[in-house]
Amino acid sequence: MRIPLRQHPIIALIAVLICGLLVWGFWPQPVPVEAIAAIRAPLTVTIEEEGRTRVIDRYIISAPIDGVACRVQLNVGDPVEQGQVLLSITPLESQVLDPRSRAQAEAKVAAAKSALQAAKQQALAAAAAEQLAATELKRQRPLMDKALIARDVYDKAVTEVKTATAARRSAEFTVKVAKHELRSAQMVLDYTAGTTREPAERLPIRSPITGKILKVPHECEGPVRTSDPLLEVGDPSLLEIEVDVLSPDAVKVKLGMKVLFDRWGGAQPLEGIVRIVEPVGFTKVSALGVEEQRVLIISDFTSPAEQWQRLGDGYRVEARFILWHEENVLQVPASSLFRYHNGWAVFVIEGRYAQRREVKVGQRNGLVAQILEGVREGEMVINHPSDEVEDGRSVKEREGA
Repeated sequence: MRIPLRQHPIIALIAVLICGLLVWGFWPQPVPVEAIAAIRAPLTVTIEEEGRTRVIDRYIISAPIDGVACRVQLNVGDPVEQGQVLLSITPLESQVLDPRSRAQAEAKVAAAKSALQAAKQQALAAAAAEQLAATELKRQRPLMDKALIARDVYDKAVTEVKTATAARRSAEFTVKVAKHELRSAQMVLDYTAGTTREPAERLPIRSPITGKILKVPHECEGPVRTSDPLLEVGDPSLLEIEVDVLSPDAVKVKLGMKVLFDRWGGAQPLEGIVRIVEPVGFTKVSALGVEEQRVLIISDFTSPAEQWQRLGDGYRVEARFILWHEENVLQVPASSLFRYHNGWAVFVIEGRYAQRREVKVGQRNGLVAQILEGVREGEMVINHPSDEVEDGRSVKEREGA
């Protein structure tokens, strides 16, 4: 015999409540997501690598003869002047040269004289190139003021002047070194070819340039052999930065490209410009044991010298090569993008639902991506969409996101 439910309202109420709880428990719940608005802001695409400073022109002063070097009284960082006596060497008692040895010593002197003449001619050529670059820049400056030439043409002319100046200065240093080498070769001939039994005169070792002591590999008094390094000198006020980058990244770096140097010890980043992208790569093993092909990129400082004079040879910097930059770019987090139909897509929140949108992506820097089509400014996109997020799925913004 059936009992009507209306005679037992409590049982009916419990049944309805159980059904409601079952429906509510199995009803799809909104997926909690992190929502970020698409905004317009500056976007910069860079290549970041660790580099170090180095003195542009450095010289290793080596022993020109076998002998006994006196104790070095100079320390690293001491200033020296061109022609200053740094130390002296008491040559070993010379032996009479046989005809072949004498001919070899004379040939070295002749070769040193020829090298000096070649260095002088290169210095003249570098000076002429510098004058030509300066004349070209002077001719283009009024054209630039009247907007008759492109900005990159003028910037290229400025870079050529700086490059020509550096080449001329390096050529002058080469002349000085060639003179020093000629003097060393002549001394070898003079001090080894004699037959006198008088006490040997101490041979003074002079500085080829004005600068500072960078390294003292031989400090104590003792015997030295020809070509043993004695001192290393250079001018720390003339610095350049060497950065080794992966070869695929080196292809993207161009001469004259702007570089920013961070984490060098100062409050503000320093600015520089790419001067050389070396045409030869080398193999380097990474910290993970992977062999990588890398390329050296040499840059010059463009910031005022007083800002970076505290840097010295071999100081560490973080280099950022500016590949692309724009001030007003529509962008979203790169983590909001996912692959869809051989392209890119994002989930946009419309109302309380996630809508999949195919987008056209421009530049990317690893953190954010430029959006060319598909999303409007101010629309909320889902960052790090999980597998639960689908097109048309109900979502809610995660608390604290």
